[in-house]
Parts: sequence; C-alpha cells; structure tokens
Amino acid sequence: MTDSDPYHRETYPLLVVISGPSGVGKDAVRKRMQERGCPFHFVVTATDRPQRPGEVHGKDYYFVSTAEFERMLANDELLEHAMVYGQHKGVPKAHVRQALASGQDVLMRVDVQGAATIRRLVPDAVLIFLMPSSEEELIRRLQERRTEDPQALQMRIARAREELKCLPDFDYVVINRDNKLDETVDQIMAIITAEKCRVRPRKIEL
Repeated sequence: MTDSDPYHRETYPLLVVISGPSGVGKDAVRKRMQERGCPFHFVVTATDRPQRPGEVHGKDYYFVSTAEFERMLANDELLEHAMVYGQHKGVPKAHVRQALASGQDVLMRVDVQGAATIRRLVPDAVLIFLMPSSEEELIRRLQERRTEDPQALQMRIARAREELKCLPDFDYVVINRDNKLDETVDQIMAIITAEKCRVRPRKIEL
C-alpha cells in the first residue's frame, strides 16, 4: 500500500510451510487440500527412503537413490534438507522459485527441523504447526501406520515430544483432530485469507 494511492495494494505470493511431528497428518492434510482444489503450488519433497504402498512418485515424493540425492545436495539444488530417521529429505529449489515467479502461492510440508531451516532462509514464510489433540492420539496414529519396528516407533515418539517444544517458533498452530480433516483444511485456508489481508504483506525472496 502506498501513501499516494491507498486503493491499490501490491500483493505477493506466499510461501506456506505445514510442519509438525511425525504422524500428525501432514501428508493427509496436503492431499485433502489438493482434492479440494486449494489454490497452491504443492511442493513435492525429494527423499531416498523406500516408497511405501500406495505412494506415487512425483506426487507424494520424488523417490530418488541416495547417490542422486547426494548429487542434488552437492549441486546446491535443495532449498532445505535433513537426515530424518536415517533417510534424506529435501525440497528442490527450482520448483519453489518457478511457482513464486508465476505468482502462485506455494505450500510445502516439511518436518520441524526443515521448518527451522526455512525460517532462517526465508523469514517471511508462513509457518503453520500441525498438532494432534493429545499425545495418546499421536502415538495411536504412529502405531496404526505399522511402518516401524517397536524400537523405531519409540524413537519417533521421543522425537515428537522434542518437536512439540518448537511450537513457539511458528506463526500459527492448527489442531488436526481425528476424522476432522476438512476442519483442519478450513482453518489453514482461514490463515491464508488473513495473511492476504495484511496491511504490510509478506514478501518472499529466495
């Protein structure tokens, strides 16, 4: 907004980060937003972890070899990256830049460590922390996934407790309750609407 013409405001695309502990439902929220046609460019994360049943390459993740991931890392092709439970994950820079340049709002889902990196690199990113309604609910969701042995599951639970301590570093918190996925998406979209109404809009620079 300018002093000379208050009726014309500059608008900029947003970079929205959905984060939270493992098992909170980040992937489910993103998929429901896509199903509902929410107006975002949805960033796909690259990973060298094995593809799980039902996952689609290029839609859920870019599944790459460890050698390919290390090549991307060496060539500075990743906006952020982390080693999570012994597996690499990272966000390709080019995809984010292209979407922002086209004027699209960009949404990415990353772990809490990755969100901290985005905050450091892109201070004007909108960081949303996704939470379960209780620790018991989070543990049940992790158990129901049946993707880890008991020892690995305990590691995830311990890590989740530590990640919850990072909540004050985020801009917003949304509770993702069981069987209330659409309510979660509605709250996220309300946050975006509020961000679009800021007197001093965020400006993303990569």
